[in-house]
Amino acid sequence: MTVSIEPMTVADAARCAYLETVLFPGDDPWAEDAFVAELAAPHNHYVTARENGEVVGYAGISLLGQPTRGAFVVGESEVHTIGVDPAHHRRGIGGRLLDELLRVADEHGGPVFLEVRTDNEPAIELYRRDGFEIVGTRARYYQPSGADAFTMRRPEKTEGSAR
Repeated sequence: MTVSIEPMTVADAARCAYLETVLFPGDDPWAEDAFVAELAAPHNHYVTARENGEVVGYAGISLLGQPTRGAFVVGESEVHTIGVDPAHHRRGIGGRLLDELLRVADEHGGPVFLEVRTDNEPAIELYRRDGFEIVGTRARYYQPSGADAFTMRRPEKTEGSAR
């Protein structure tokens, strides 16, 4: 089966909210209206992974500040979310979603930040493969579970540098 990466639409919000309840049951999963609000923000970029028309994954990033100007970095990006239906794990879908977010971030310029649960080893390894490094820890970041998060940062991609 072929998985396509496509822009998220308002019609996708309910499915994404459902997947949130499956993926993050103890950590205040996003509701449908949260996805709709994120889609309405002009500085956000959200995509879905689809197989046979069904949303099997989703991801979003916020492009903050202004794009890079000359030698001055005045922008940065923050990955808001990446989720893949557990029935579709270990097929590279999360990596493809992240690739799309980083493509958009690289066009914007500047470093990319994200938070990830400290116990989510598969996600941490995925982010490390794409050049992210742990730069801090946020105690009790996820609520209501109280799980800690690592803050990770990928430096700005410069011409000639590999991701």
